[in-house]
Amino acid sequence: MEKLKYLINNYKDFPKKGIEFKDLLGILQEPEVFKDLIHEMSKSKIIKNSEAIVSIDARGFIFGSAISLYSSKPMILARKPGKLPGEIEEEKYNLEYGENSLSIQKKALNKYDSFAIVDDLLATGGTVGCVAKLLKRNKKKVLGLITVVELLELKGRDKLNFPVESILLI
Repeated sequence: MEKLKYLINNYKDFPKKGIEFKDLLGILQEPEVFKDLIHEMSKSKIIKNSEAIVSIDARGFIFGSAISLYSSKPMILARKPGKLPGEIEEEKYNLEYGENSLSIQKKALNKYDSFAIVDDLLATGGTVGCVAKLLKRNKKKVLGLITVVELLELKGRDKLNFPVESILLI
């Protein structure tokens, strides 16, 4: 997984001044690395013990859908506002550069009790914390987070009260 580090591009002052954006999309351009990454993430006890996966909009969908396919687990989407039809559950959160919210279709939550959260990157923990609050408010269990990259200096893991597994610590 050491190859991952070299496939991540950094963009200073994106999406606003003072933020250094970590772009993981280079991983998708290397099919063998992507395949190995998905295999590694799918081996997680968090994934294996969950009934379903919640993937976070938008890059989390890429990794979550591949893990869902590989592990034969259903995937539920946590989407940004106005993107899901039907009755939804919504939760607001703060991030490094603003405020937003995430929604999950209520119907999607009914079938399952335990969830693994999948995202591309853990920074401050705002989006993951938002999904966890949403799930817990609906009396669902969060088994943990599995992510490709964790930015250690932002200490997002410290704000979460469940296990976190990150493939690459930066």
